[in-house]
Amino acid sequence: MSKANEATKGVRILRSSSDGSETVDDVLAVEEPLEVRVAYRGEDGAPLSRGVSITMRTPGDDEALAVGFLATEGILGSPEDLEEITIGSGEDTSGLGLAPNIARVALREGVEIDLKQLSRHVFTSSSCGVCGKATLEALANRGLARLSGDDFCIAPDVLRTLPGKLLERQRTFAETGGLHATALVDASGEILDLAEDVGRHNAMDKLLGRRFLAADWPLSQNLVLVSGRASFELVQKALVAGVPMLAAVGAPSSLAVELADNFGMTLAGFLSANRFNLYCQQQRVVEVS
Repeated sequence: MSKANEATKGVRILRSSSDGSETVDDVLAVEEPLEVRVAYRGEDGAPLSRGVSITMRTPGDDEALAVGFLATEGILGSPEDLEEITIGSGEDTSGLGLAPNIARVALREGVEIDLKQLSRHVFTSSSCGVCGKATLEALANRGLARLSGDDFCIAPDVLRTLPGKLLERQRTFAETGGLHATALVDASGEILDLAEDVGRHNAMDKLLGRRFLAADWPLSQNLVLVSGRASFELVQKALVAGVPMLAAVGAPSSLAVELADNFGMTLAGFLSANRFNLYCQQQRVVEVS
């Protein structure tokens, strides 16, 4: 097990090529479990605590990860809902040496919570997040509103510079080749914040959790850039944060495009220095005269 703040781990490996084999040092991205628990008071005022997720993540920024997850799941509505966040260690019940870290998020007294949300005990993998949990109808039932206004816009030539800027900032990816990244970008193309993790959804939660804790919410004047594909879940998380545009280095899924279009988000994919595709709500990408 790594320490809680270690994102990488050194190993010795056998490297083989057409020129032969050799034993060399290498660096891996760390993947470990984090349990997210919510502490709140019941109707009778008694203190209660319930686990809502176990996610496989890269250690570091656990507070932001927990908060970002809870905010995009509709459990947290504003930073004022929080009383405190503590990170501790749990008990290894797997027999595999995987004692989880525990992020305990205590809600302020008087904050109303959706017990149905808390009752969804889920296991979140680093590859796909909470797989298959959401539908367009479920998001509408949560009261997620269509994005209004077209105040945010970005020039095509600025958009094409973003993958290179993102790669320059992915320090742990440069060491390991094993992390996804999510970045917050303004209309001028400046990267304002960036998070890395073995899970693409975790990287998104870390980024959004930081902004939530800083009371920089909603993110109506920013673009979010992801280093991989654009999935339904990533679009959903960005929508909850009020992000008007999501850009992906990889491809979007069909449901991601449908969700983005239905809620008024601009979605770009296959973004590179030479090209990109716009799948819906193209009005936010405009030439600057």
